[in-house]
Amino acid sequence: MERIPMSLTGNQQLRDELERLERMERPEIVKAIEVARAHGDLSENAEYHAAKERQSLVEGRILELKDKISRVELIDCSKVSTNRAVFGTVVTLMDLITETEATYQLLGPEEADVKKGSISVFSPLGRALLGKEVGDEVKTKTPGGMREFEIIAIEASTIR
Repeated sequence: MERIPMSLTGNQQLRDELERLERMERPEIVKAIEVARAHGDLSENAEYHAAKERQSLVEGRILELKDKISRVELIDCSKVSTNRAVFGTVVTLMDLITETEATYQLLGPEEADVKKGSISVFSPLGRALLGKEVGDEVKTKTPGGMREFEIIAIEASTIR
């Protein structure tokens, strides 16, 4: 069984979503199905079919969340070493071609969101950064082509 690295915050977000789906969404869908059934002929009842489809999606997501939570390897990002780029660290890079800076936190695939400043440790850039130190140059293939970066800072995360 493959472990999923995750911050304490990311794990709590998954647990919160699971609880919301099980305690709020699931009962609402059951009620919607009951109301739609009361309207008669199910073969032409769009309300019923929509509720059943929603139920299928929610149940699928619940199973997915339970599986992921069972495989989580929790890491407190505020306590990781900053000597090297590792899961949870915040890495500031200098693009050697455009000379622009970018800062990313290295997280697991469930938490990665480039718009929020985090990338997966399993992404091409994430894999290339792992184990590197300040001053190291990193080359990686991205969807936009080969890119070269220099690591200019590695810091601990403020999130757990």
